[in-house]
Amino acid sequence: MSMVMTRSLAVRVFVCFAFTYYLSALVRAITATLSPTLIPEFGLNSRDLGLLAGGYFLGFAAMQLPMGSWLDRHGPNKVILSFLGAAVLGCVAFACADSFTGLFLARVLTGVGVSSCLMAPLTGYRRWFDAPTQLRANSWMLMTGSLGMLSSTLPVQALVPWVGWRVLFWVLAGMVVLSMVFILWWVPKWEPVEAVATDTAQPAESWWRAYVQVWRHPYFKRMTPLGFFNYGGLVAMQTLWAGPWLTKVSGYSAWESATGLFWINLSMLLAFWGWGMFNPWLTRHGYKPNWLITWGVPFNLIALLGVVWGGENTGVVMWIGFFITNTVVSLAQPAVGMAFPPHLAGRALSAYNLVVFVGVFVVQWGMGLWIDALQAMGWSIVSAFQGALGFFMVCSMGSYLYFCWARGDNQQPGA
Repeated sequence: MSMVMTRSLAVRVFVCFAFTYYLSALVRAITATLSPTLIPEFGLNSRDLGLLAGGYFLGFAAMQLPMGSWLDRHGPNKVILSFLGAAVLGCVAFACADSFTGLFLARVLTGVGVSSCLMAPLTGYRRWFDAPTQLRANSWMLMTGSLGMLSSTLPVQALVPWVGWRVLFWVLAGMVVLSMVFILWWVPKWEPVEAVATDTAQPAESWWRAYVQVWRHPYFKRMTPLGFFNYGGLVAMQTLWAGPWLTKVSGYSAWESATGLFWINLSMLLAFWGWGMFNPWLTRHGYKPNWLITWGVPFNLIALLGVVWGGENTGVVMWIGFFITNTVVSLAQPAVGMAFPPHLAGRALSAYNLVVFVGVFVVQWGMGLWIDALQAMGWSIVSAFQGALGFFMVCSMGSYLYFCWARGDNQQPGA
């Protein structure tokens, strides 16, 4: 941990950012639980549902590159406060929407608004914490994200018949405002390092030159397919397609599906808690992210094959196996951040986040397109879901093989 931040201040800052990320994850995942309500109310098909959920990630991804530059220049507190205002408007717009277009545009705006909820704290942690603590903080941030997704399942399913889904989004808007107040109180001011101060002298030229340096970095290139397919696919399945699979393939009711998603997200929460607990010990004993990813992803691919093969017999337990084994790819994100000097950390993390969330959008919408296309060709709903998920599995396997092949001289110190 940085010498300039006391332990008590570090805890307060973490809690503040964790609450904000909790809300962003809740808003992100809520469409999976609301899908049985939204589909009949707005007449949505599979590709509409995929596009609606993906709209969040479209807005999210669009902000990553400029946001990375702003984070390095202005610091996490100013940037995240600027963005969260858009999240409030997005939640209000979703609550007031009366068409699919309105829902979609509101989701895009919400995605823009919460686009810095993970990158802002990770940029701060890169400056404030040492390497093992960064890995722990990253895993525990993802744990709070899983708590947000957990909250989007049974609690949301129980509240919808009572207050309606529109009221829920008004409440979410108010909670985002509360998180902004916490940030104003607790997050310390950001003092630019010398390299960033030099950066601001020629902002337009430096903005592009810094990203060229990030994109060309061998370690970044090695991790890109893994982030796009494996990590992006993890989020895509968790925030959308696990729910429709349980209802349309496995035959669950809406309540049973919400219960299944609850247990899935609880398992993810516990997995990320475990990573946060053991990452410092693993790092000290030489078990670093590259090694863990190399040996962990094959177990995930086997679990994914089981989900595809099981079809209508695939229930919550098999999905949990897929999600838990896939959490190992989350180690790629802090590893990429540590591959760059502190004054480039915001841009490196945001560039990699762009890769991940473009992957989420492509996988979410692509799954919907594949399902509809296969059904149009005469496939049953079960076979169509299996075929679409099988194609995703092939892509995930290809990205892992590239990760293993692209070794050479692109090892990241500490990874």
